[in-house]
Amino acid sequence: MAQETQRERNRQSQQHRENRTEQELREFQELQDIQGIEGIEDVQGVQDIHGVRGARGISGTLGVQEADELREAGKSPKTPQAHQTIPSRQRHQPEQTHQPRPAKPPSAVVRDALGVGVAVGLSGFAFGVTAVGSGLSVLQTCALSLLVFTGASQFALVGALAAGGNPFTAAAGAFFLGTRNAFYGLRLSGLLGLRAAVKPFAAHWVIDETSAVTLVQPDRRSARLGFAVTGLTLYLLWNLTTFAGAKGAGALGDRAAWGLDAAGPAVFVALLAPLLTSAVERFAAGLAVVLLLMSLPLLPAGVPVLVAALAAPAVLYGEGHRARKRTADRPETGADTPVRGNSAGEVDAR
Repeated sequence: MAQETQRERNRQSQQHRENRTEQELREFQELQDIQGIEGIEDVQGVQDIHGVRGARGISGTLGVQEADELREAGKSPKTPQAHQTIPSRQRHQPEQTHQPRPAKPPSAVVRDALGVGVAVGLSGFAFGVTAVGSGLSVLQTCALSLLVFTGASQFALVGALAAGGNPFTAAAGAFFLGTRNAFYGLRLSGLLGLRAAVKPFAAHWVIDETSAVTLVQPDRRSARLGFAVTGLTLYLLWNLTTFAGAKGAGALGDRAAWGLDAAGPAVFVALLAPLLTSAVERFAAGLAVVLLLMSLPLLPAGVPVLVAALAAPAVLYGEGHRARKRTADRPETGADTPVRGNSAGEVDAR
């Protein structure tokens, strides 16, 4: 008798599992038709469907026996408020604050990189003429472009020497300007992801132009291509035009009349100006210009550049002080502050 009872229970259990499988398929089809989901995207989506079934009494807290009793009585189990779920597709798609940048074809990257490299590389001619005019030899001029390879620092050095400045002061100003490349390197290191053996060679090409081209690329492959093409083009042209300018400086006659010493700063300003997007950045640049113009007639050559650089920490200190003051003046948010949203247990259908 006990064995027959056990077999009957097993048969009922098997029949119930088959019925539940059919009902699961019907509910899944209903979810596809009503909610518009194109399929279960992940495991969490499966858990959501089981949660709905469990809340309805098919499986979960009501249990199989209670669900059968309710069905026999002609009643359908009600879904508890706490078990309401948001569809998987709706919950697993976070709000996107920005759209990813589309991929850029390699030909476009090469075109932009060549444009920057050629345009800036030709200004090496002005450096060669200015360097020879300041008293450097052709060999020294070419060595600066080969080994230093940062236009702003090179122009700052030869400009200070041409004005009769102390060589150590001129070198200090050039070194200070060159430190910006170290900050470029911190950003580009993670973006390019180069091997350790390649990084020392790539560091020599970390300058304003290569950083500008690299940072606007949408992915690592384009960034590497832009960095390599810009660096190679600019390095070759800069050194070739430096040599040409140094050798042909004597044929120009009065070099001051050509105004070639302004070519380097003009290029640097043209690269920097589009990057000044906020009011704070523009104010810092304006303050640096004021400090430079005020100190030029008072200080030796090369020192005004160092004085102008003090504008950046001064502006940063002022902004930090203003931020702390705003934080101190802001009223504290108490527990009675109304919170926008629905009450507990409700599902936001928006």
